[in-house]
Amino acid sequence: MHKTTILLAEDEPALGQIIKESLETRDFNVLLCDDGEKALDTYQTKNPELLVLDVMMPKKDGFTLAKDIRAIDDSIPIIFLTAKSQTQDVVEGFTIGGNDYLKKPFSMEELIVRINNLLNRTKVQKTSEILQIGDYTFDFPKQTLQHNGDEFVQLTHREAHLLFHLVKNKNKVLDRSLILNKLWGNDDFFNARSMDVFITKLRKKLNRDNSIQILNVRGFGYKLIC
Repeated sequence: MHKTTILLAEDEPALGQIIKESLETRDFNVLLCDDGEKALDTYQTKNPELLVLDVMMPKKDGFTLAKDIRAIDDSIPIIFLTAKSQTQDVVEGFTIGGNDYLKKPFSMEELIVRINNLLNRTKVQKTSEILQIGDYTFDFPKQTLQHNGDEFVQLTHREAHLLFHLVKNKNKVLDRSLILNKLWGNDDFFNARSMDVFITKLRKKLNRDNSIQILNVRGFGYKLIC
């Protein structure tokens, strides 16, 4: 049975352990980090399905961490935990891209209800994200490609997100700078070269259908033709 993986970033050891153990008794898999930098590394390597972020953390606070993650992934659910009660803090949390906001102290039951609500909402959204690309079926939530019912090809997190944006802009130019800032965090030379490598990998994974092309539109970006 699949267990939902939650990344919990909380720098208070006792509270972090209580939340972790409570969620694990409800069949969640919990990755606990005690600062924002560790949380970002864990997010990038473990691909959690939901984030619970304390706002006040060392090295990288919850708001900064959320901004970094939103530059990579605009759909993962984020819940902020905070002792702050000012309206402007709540507004900032939602503006950054948070989906929910829980003020300390809170009950575990309330946190679990909010987690389940967000996961259910995300599940409904993701059912519409199985896309057809020529002879390929692209399952964006599962990050897989399948050619005419053959074996699944697993995509990396970044390959899947890049392909998703190409498909959503099918037969139109996908702005290079825009997608670099969204998925890589900035559009410098090294990230641009990295994106070229990912485009080459996607071309190879889609090469069984000759009607599919990813064109390099010099000076502008890329265009998926199908």
